[in-house]
Amino acid sequence: MEVQNDVSAAKALTEIHHRLKSEIAKVIVGQNDVIDQVLLSLYCNGHSLLVGVPGLAKTLLIKTISEALDLSFNRIQFTPDLMPSDIIGSEILDEHRQFRFIKGPLFAHIVLADEINRTPPKTQAALLEAMQEKNVTAAGQVHALPRPFFVLATQNPIEQEGTYPLPEAQLDRFMFHIVLDYPSFAEEVDVVKSTTGSETKKVEKTLDEASLIRFQELIRKVPVSDNVVEYAVRLVSKTRPNTPGATHLINEFLAYGAGPRASQYLIMGAKGHALMHGKFSPDIEDVQAVAEPILRHRIVRNYKAEAEGMAVETIIRSLF
Repeated sequence: MEVQNDVSAAKALTEIHHRLKSEIAKVIVGQNDVIDQVLLSLYCNGHSLLVGVPGLAKTLLIKTISEALDLSFNRIQFTPDLMPSDIIGSEILDEHRQFRFIKGPLFAHIVLADEINRTPPKTQAALLEAMQEKNVTAAGQVHALPRPFFVLATQNPIEQEGTYPLPEAQLDRFMFHIVLDYPSFAEEVDVVKSTTGSETKKVEKTLDEASLIRFQELIRKVPVSDNVVEYAVRLVSKTRPNTPGATHLINEFLAYGAGPRASQYLIMGAKGHALMHGKFSPDIEDVQAVAEPILRHRIVRNYKAEAEGMAVETIIRSLF
C-alpha cells in the first residue's frame, strides 16, 4: 500500500509542478529554466541564490512563487546597517517584567533575502546559520524555524562597490546558484504589454505546506542506481585540480574544485528532476540537467581562466 501511495504521490508531484508553472506564468514571462530550478530547490528542501542584473524580475519571481504556495512569506531587504537581531528577533521586557522573545522576519516558510551581498558578514552569518541548522539562537535559547524553511536570496553581479561578497564556504550552503539572463525580444514585448496595462493577474494557491513536506520526503525515497551515483561522484571529483580524475582543462583553469556536498546535491537534484518529468528514478541525463546550477558556485576559476574569459559553464559542460 505504501508503494502504491508513493507512486500516486510521484504522479501528483508531476501534475502539481505543471499547475504551479501555469500559475507563475500568469505573472512571469519566460524564464522557464529559472522557474524549474527554483521550484526544484523547494521540492528538495534546498536554498537558492538568484543572480542577475537589475530589472530581470528576480524579486517578482520569488514573490509570485510564494503566492502560488500556501506558505508564509517574508521579504528582508538587506542593507549595510542591518544587524543579526533585525532578522532573527530579540528579547524584550514585557509588562509582567518577564523577558519575551519577539520573532524576526526569518520566522517564515519562505524568506526572500534581497541583495544578500549588501549586508555585513555578521548578518550574513546569522542567516546562513539559520539555513544550515533550521533554528536560531537568541539570548542562549534555541528557537526552531518553521518547516519547511527556504531562503531564496538575490544578488546583482554589477555595482559591487560597498558590498560584502559571500565567501565560497558560505556560498556552499546554497543548493542552486541560478543565473537570470535577459529576455528575448518577443518575451520583452510580452513583459511590456502585461505590465503597462490596467489588468492585474491573480495567482491561485496550488500547493500547501503538508503536501510540500510529503513531496520532500518522497524525493528522499526515490531509488537511484549505483551507476548514476558513481557518475555524480565522478563528475564532482573531476573538478578537483591535480587529482587523478582531473582533465587537462580543469588543471589549467581551476584553482579549487567542488566538495562532497556537491555530490549529495547532484543526486537529490536528479531525484527531484526525474519526478518533475514523470520518471520514477533518475538517470545520467537528470544529473547533467542539474549540474550547472549546483557546481557553478562550488568551483573556483584561477587568474588564467578569468583573463581568457573561460566561463564556468563551459568548464562544467566539458566534464560531461
